[in-house]
Amino acid sequence: MPEPARSQELPPRLLADPEMIDACRARDFTRVFRLVKTRAGVYPSMIARRCDLTPSRVGEVMAGRRQLLHMDVVERIADGLRIPGHMLGLARRPWETPAALTTVEREPPVAPVREQETPTALPGADVDDILALASRTDLSPSTLQALRASIEDYWRRDDQHGGEALRPAVVGQLRYVTGFLKENRSAVIQQELYGVAAELARLTGWTYFDARQYSQARTYFAEALRLAKAIDDRQFMANVLACMSLQATYQDKPGDALALVRAAQDQARTADDTTPRVLSMLSMREAFAHAALGSRAATHTAIHEAHRQFEQIRSADPDPAWVTYFDEPKLIVDTGIAHGRIGEAAIAEPLIANALSREDSSNRRGRAFHAFWLARTRLHLGRIDEACHTATEALERASAVSSERVAGHLREFYGQLSPYRREPAVMAFEARLREALPRQVSGSSRS
Repeated sequence: MPEPARSQELPPRLLADPEMIDACRARDFTRVFRLVKTRAGVYPSMIARRCDLTPSRVGEVMAGRRQLLHMDVVERIADGLRIPGHMLGLARRPWETPAALTTVEREPPVAPVREQETPTALPGADVDDILALASRTDLSPSTLQALRASIEDYWRRDDQHGGEALRPAVVGQLRYVTGFLKENRSAVIQQELYGVAAELARLTGWTYFDARQYSQARTYFAEALRLAKAIDDRQFMANVLACMSLQATYQDKPGDALALVRAAQDQARTADDTTPRVLSMLSMREAFAHAALGSRAATHTAIHEAHRQFEQIRSADPDPAWVTYFDEPKLIVDTGIAHGRIGEAAIAEPLIANALSREDSSNRRGRAFHAFWLARTRLHLGRIDEACHTATEALERASAVSSERVAGHLREFYGQLSPYRREPAVMAFEARLREALPRQVSGSSRS
């Protein structure tokens, strides 16, 4: 974001005002935006433009009808309005250090490596390509089956540990498979190859999404969409569009999220083999989009439809492998999260708690997400000790997973504890947090 002119910065008197300090500490953007308007003359349209928000969203916040919780949005507000990072519980922002004081560290000199210390050399990528071209034979059904089995294994490992370490292997396999697409194959084999490539592209996009590298994620999701369209796999196209819708909710673009999930539903409904489980999953993604928009009635309608479709699932349904994760505990926990997103914590809390008690323990990332959501709902209900206890239990799972999305949820929860910093349970949680994930706390601590 380009640095605004000095005339656009907030007056020092406002930044030093106790009311502004308290509003920022609590991340109460209703008060922050109102103070910025009345004390600095920065009107809602200007706030929206500087912070990359829609004017309607700013209006909802100022009217007290909406909260802004995502770290991406908090960081955009800090940078757009030039609110120092420590006031919002963020690390020092890059623009807070004058250019004249910025230092560039010199890289230490690299000692020459003696030839005998060089490890055994591997062939270059170009040689790999030549060797692969020379050795290619007709693909057999067993080869395709092995490729699909490896994708299932990638997803399991992604659930357990996060996708950061998996990404190079997944991208390499995607390139390997797309290389086969350039050769003449039978129609059946070609159809299978496109399907495998589409799944690998979606998995790659998901690993970038989990790392909050949204631009790269969107590129791979779009490629997965193109590959699925080439073989007219409308169910899988719906799946990819649903992933893109979920990403849009993380980027605080609820309008995009709703448009994408509706496109996904259109694709699914025109497919001959779409199953109730797929339609149920898509309805729940629609509920998330409506919740992000603050539309309570529409959220309830989408939740009802998700449950109605789920009740129609039969064991003989030809569910694609990529939707089997959407089981009853997942339906229940997503229902709780959707209610939580629209402020219905009393409804959300028992649903999330019930689902957590039934979820597969091997899905560490999912259980970490859901435990933090449970902690958030308990905090909103005023059960501070219980919320901190739940969050502490989630730390062990979170620390075992390489996922920036998990870290983002952790930072959001930690930020919501600001008004209760002197509570013993909160102090104990913070101490445990510093011990388990010191980097996350240092990025959110206050001086």
